Amino acid sequence: MSSEAVVLEQSKKRAISKRKLRKRKELLKLTAIRIFILIVTLSIWQFASGRLIDKFWISSPTDVMQAMYKWTISGELFFHLSITMQETILGFVFGALAGGFVGFLLGRWTYGAKIFEPFIMSLYSLPKIALAPLFILWFGIGIDMKIILAAVTVFFLVFINTYAGVRNVDKEMLENIRIMGASESQITFKVVFPSALTWIMVGLRTSVPYALIGAVVGEITASNRGVGYLIQYSAGQYDTGGTFAALIVLMVFSVALNYIITTVIEKRFMRWKTEN
Repeated sequence: MSSEAVVLEQSKKRAISKRKLRKRKELLKLTAIRIFILIVTLSIWQFASGRLIDKFWISSPTDVMQAMYKWTISGELFFHLSITMQETILGFVFGALAGGFVGFLLGRWTYGAKIFEPFIMSLYSLPKIALAPLFILWFGIGIDMKIILAAVTVFFLVFINTYAGVRNVDKEMLENIRIMGASESQITFKVVFPSALTWIMVGLRTSVPYALIGAVVGEITASNRGVGYLIQYSAGQYDTGGTFAALIVLMVFSVALNYIITTVIEKRFMRWKTEN
């Protein structure tokens, strides 16, 4: 290897190291700011509770922590959270697979899209919470109903993004590739799918909280298990601290699930994407 090549390689390594160091510093800075905002918010909440606003309405961080501690010691938290996790994850997986498949199929099948798109969009316009009573009638109040409700909610979000991603592939580029002799399977898996993958990932990220919403709405509507049940039960007992505790558990779970989607799945399928 020539001396110029060695110098160039060393320069590239130094540039990469500097970029990584800069990103690490930026992450630490953002983390510090977020922790500061969280501490200030909790401090204001604790101070206002019972002094500026009645505890009955906003509870307090200490009451919320006590409720979480009680649920953790008794095992209630892990039991109910595991039910909600199962409903959310299964609903997300089934809904994402179905939405991705139908969106990709109709995106490639123009005539079929003209036939079915009005029906799908009319169903999408329905508030999903309005389907809960009907799903209870059809599937009962067991875990199946919550999974299906979550899956239906996720389906439409993933479908719309997948369909839009497939339809937005450059038509001129597709024609040029066909002229060069590419088969439809090669076009589908080597051109259309990679081009639409960014849209699909946006749909998956967007649908994560909605999968949780579908599961929790089902639990609140009719259930004796799950974090949604804890919210309903705590609110029925006028336990504001317990209600806030259950909401915070849902927030943490949603953030963790979204982190898995964005870091594990996206990096696995979008390794080619250049990081900013």
